[in-house]
Amino acid sequence: MADEVLTLDELREWSAPGIALAVLGHPIHHSVSPPMHNSALEEMAAVDPNFADWRYYRFDVPPDELETALKLLHQKRFLGVNLTVPHKIIAFNLVETIDLSAKPIGAVNTLRWRPNGYEGFNTDGYGLRLGLREDLRADLFGADIVLIGAGGAARGAAIECVTQSCRSLSIGNRTRQRAEDLRTLLVQIEPTAKVRVFDPGAPPTDLPKDALLINATSAGLRPTDPQPINLAALPGKPKVFDMIYNPPESALLGSARSIGLEFANGFSMLIYQGMRSLEIWSEADVPVEAMFRGARQGIAAN
Repeated sequence: MADEVLTLDELREWSAPGIALAVLGHPIHHSVSPPMHNSALEEMAAVDPNFADWRYYRFDVPPDELETALKLLHQKRFLGVNLTVPHKIIAFNLVETIDLSAKPIGAVNTLRWRPNGYEGFNTDGYGLRLGLREDLRADLFGADIVLIGAGGAARGAAIECVTQSCRSLSIGNRTRQRAEDLRTLLVQIEPTAKVRVFDPGAPPTDLPKDALLINATSAGLRPTDPQPINLAALPGKPKVFDMIYNPPESALLGSARSIGLEFANGFSMLIYQGMRSLEIWSEADVPVEAMFRGARQGIAAN
């Protein structure tokens, strides 16, 4: 059952024993979070039998059913919940309390059960920072960042960029006002941050040379999705990081390969944000190599 894509109807009838964890998204069939977390839990159970009955599941939940799903998950005592596209911003106002570090982001990707309701966290920035170091040997400190997107994942990434003292941050989003709202938030958090907004369909010629480009949109999950930006329009040789990890090579990363740019997908980011989530739920050390192994197996199975 842990590898199946479950629905709200199955949640209503839920009676599985043990400690349940879950990821919610729409779509969610591409998610490898269940094998990733369950691989870590199996290794943790070998050390501490208290984790022997912990299991992680995935549910396909449309946005208009998220509030109902969260209420049911709490009633069914799901200890932990991860949220992916498109739920991170929607859930922010649906949970009981928000961790202080997540409040400025306005989006949550990790929920922890508490008697009065769920407590929300955001581990995306942590995962991004470690994923960039792992795969591109890149650091946010002192970097020129070109960020595509202004949704839940992008908000976490943008705040991580300015709080880690990037040199500049250029935000490209199809809806300019949403990007402007994010810029306003960032300047409130870090008044000295150098942040600009642009149209990714027509990138300005004065974007920073050799920047670190981060795609924080869902464009690329489907083969028919258009690329979120034309890499050839960017000056110099940017490094390209796509938060999408499945498919392993999105159209954006295929374009980066074709013109000889360094690139990486969001696989390591997924691992590290998931590791932090599991630490929050379990309050124990999490075997990150087991998570890498389980996630690779999940991608191979998909």
